[in-house]
Amino acid sequence: MKGFFNIIKGIFIGAGAIVPGVSSGVLCVIFGIYEKLLDSVLNFFKDIRNNLKFLFPIALGVGIGVLLFSNILNYVLYEFPIQTKSIFIGLILGTIPSLLKEVNTKQSFHPQNVIYLLITLIIGIVTVILENRMAIQTNLEDINGIYLIFCGIMMSLGIVVPGVSSTIILMLLGVYSVYLQAIANLYWVVLIPIGIGLVLGSVIVMKITKRLLEKYYAQTFYSIIGFTIGSVFVLLPQGMNGIEILLSGLCIILGIYISHIPNAIKNFKTSKIFKTITVFKKLHSRSQTEEKDLWNKEKYSIIFDIKNVN
Repeated sequence: MKGFFNIIKGIFIGAGAIVPGVSSGVLCVIFGIYEKLLDSVLNFFKDIRNNLKFLFPIALGVGIGVLLFSNILNYVLYEFPIQTKSIFIGLILGTIPSLLKEVNTKQSFHPQNVIYLLITLIIGIVTVILENRMAIQTNLEDINGIYLIFCGIMMSLGIVVPGVSSTIILMLLGVYSVYLQAIANLYWVVLIPIGIGLVLGSVIVMKITKRLLEKYYAQTFYSIIGFTIGSVFVLLPQGMNGIEILLSGLCIILGIYISHIPNAIKNFKTSKIFKTITVFKKLHSRSQTEEKDLWNKEKYSIIFDIKNVN
């Protein structure tokens, strides 16, 4: 069941890699797998079995999300932009308290850490302004493989760093439309070089992020939270009327509610009710096993007695 949910998470992460304004890193933070993902990738060969068990469903979901469901998500964003964006905003806002709780649990709160949050929040807002004004395009004929590898490396920043949109990076580099066409038509001449750069860049950025989390955990995590909050401004619907504002507010509340479901499941698993149910299941299973063993003993005893009589 956990593997199935990781596939679902991977689908959203993959779709987020190509949908304008959505950061895959933010989705990893929302789903609560960001740090574990870093550990599993960077320490893959230290525990291949468990890391593969965790990473494979996510990677499978990412592939499905990029190749299939990204078009569906794009359709939903186009047809129902206010509802979809508002739900995403709710998911992000609903996750912030748990992120703050997590970082303050591991390290005590220091007011100066808020500065890092504000800096990355401002960076996130600036990227929104840039993304809204980007119109740089490059023809496929003008792009070579080396440049596409470089684009993949730069794109990894948007994949790994929460709140940094990979779309703005590709727009700045002038290959966003080419990238979308390559995915739609499975144009491997473009996808393979970008994929190589993406893998190389992701490993480098992950190592840097991991080192920062190890040495400057609170500062780095507050920076991540700042980027995450900044992504709200990317998704904020524009030009709404009164009814649309009300609809947006309801969808935000729905998104916040959905964001609490994983924690609710986690809390239920540690609750007395869940533990009691687990104990009863074990007792029931044990009683069935004991009855089966007793029946086998009686069966063999009867067979032995019959043989003796004969």
